[in-house]
Amino acid sequence: MPPIAPLPPHRGTVQQAWVDYNDHMNVGFYVVAFDQATDVVLEAVDLGERYRKATDRSIFVAELHVTYQNELRLGEGYAVDTLLLGSDAKRIHMMHVMTRAADGARAATCELLLMHVDLKERRAVPVPEPQAGQLAALARAQAGVARPPETGRAVSLAAKRPIA
Repeated sequence: MPPIAPLPPHRGTVQQAWVDYNDHMNVGFYVVAFDQATDVVLEAVDLGERYRKATDRSIFVAELHVTYQNELRLGEGYAVDTLLLGSDAKRIHMMHVMTRAADGARAATCELLLMHVDLKERRAVPVPEPQAGQLAALARAQAGVARPPETGRAVSLAAKRPIA
């Protein structure tokens, strides 16, 4: 997948501590890598750590859905591209797509719904300007990018035939 402008991809390498007894990256560390990619996006729209320190407001993950398609093994590099699917006054909807650096194979996806939270009141509040405008501009810049097929996917055991 080519980088989705105007966001640069987050890049990383599978570390020894991330490898499980199946000799591949453990499911939890995919989420760690996706969380690092989320931080890159939040910094790009001035909603990251500096914003939290200055305003006592932050971004919380309300929901996420990860799909796994190809293994990543020790020492393999990966890239995470991000598509901003939309935002409203208090929420941000995005999709991360992780690919293996060596061959570009899709390794995993992570769809997230984020909330803007006042840390003193511990409740969702509107995203201020200019950050709301930056989110809207980013969504417009990515409007022509095809949504990954995993977008909106639900977990299901639906089968064509009943299981006896």
